[in-house]
Amino acid sequence: MRCCERPDRSSTPTPRAFTLIELLVVIAVIALLVGILLPALGSARQQARATTCAARLQQLGVALNLYLNDFDNTLPQTRVSLFGQKVVIGPLFGGKKGSLPAYGIDEFGAERRPLNRYVMDVEVPPDSEPGVFEVETFRSPCDRGGTLPGIGPVESMYDLLGSSYTLNDHMLKNSDADPEIATLVPNQGGPMPAITDTTRTWVLGSHPIYNFDGDGDRGHNWYTSGRRTGEGGRGGSLANLLFLDAHVGTMVKVPAGVINTTPDYTFLPQPIWPRP
Repeated sequence: MRCCERPDRSSTPTPRAFTLIELLVVIAVIALLVGILLPALGSARQQARATTCAARLQQLGVALNLYLNDFDNTLPQTRVSLFGQKVVIGPLFGGKKGSLPAYGIDEFGAERRPLNRYVMDVEVPPDSEPGVFEVETFRSPCDRGGTLPGIGPVESMYDLLGSSYTLNDHMLKNSDADPEIATLVPNQGGPMPAITDTTRTWVLGSHPIYNFDGDGDRGHNWYTSGRRTGEGGRGGSLANLLFLDAHVGTMVKVPAGVINTTPDYTFLPQPIWPRP
């Protein structure tokens, strides 16, 4: 090639642009992949939150075991004056000060909830001080509240009652007007009754275990991506449960209706097991 000649570019290949049809195909493939992967990612996130919830319940179980050793088989309990007598209020067993203006829930904070001293290793401010001292161990990352009788929709049971978890202190009722029948915590306080099977009797659980109390549906759908409780499985719900033998059941099926004993768990200290 002579030094003053320009190279012949006619033989150099020119990059070919995508056609409209090819672009549409690529977009369709991407949309298909997103549609397949997003539910899987959402399910993985939900499973991770449920696992964290179970781990916090296990941590509370360690604290509870220490408490039971110190207080002679007696679950953490706070008694308040109600209708002229002292009665145990289950939600006050541990956690932070709640927002519900009843039964002392918005008055008893981290200082006076008895299980807290077995969970925390920091100095807790007195309940008389303004503000709310958070106790994260009692907050479930799955806590999405529900719809409660006489209260309506709530965003968080942790914020309402002070804890995402509840004691097994009463049986499920057939209606909200029925009196509560005590299970592991006597109404006026005291030790647990004799337990037939510690592997099936739950002691602490996330609030969906009481989803059908009063034979209704409180919408405690915490462990699935949908908002309706029915998506927990054939009209039921799901709950994480700590049992008296210290093992944790993750996303245990809670059947619809007033069912106090199932093949997986029981509210009762001495249950009559259902037939298979």
